[in-house]
Amino acid sequence: MTAQPEISFNALVVSLATSAAVHFGDAADPSSGQRMPPNVEAAGHMLDLLVVLAEKTKGNLTRDEERFLTQVLYELRMRFLKAKKGENPVATS
Repeated sequence: MTAQPEISFNALVVSLATSAAVHFGDAADPSSGQRMPPNVEAAGHMLDLLVVLAEKTKGNLTRDEERFLTQVLYELRMRFLKAKKGENPVATS
């Protein structure tokens, strides 16, 4: 039996951010192990979910959780802007 990942706020953020990375084409799909073509709309949806999470948890997070979420949102927003411009920072093989 494999160990389950830790259940925490940061784990939830990582899960949503990983889904965004898969949709950007930056990471392999964890279920198939294959990198999918970019789907910027779906990646944007994951970013929107994280924004909602930030709005709904404002004032209820630890300082570390708030910093982590803020950093993840910043990185995903920058990645989203690059994707909308057609830039792909990840080399595909």
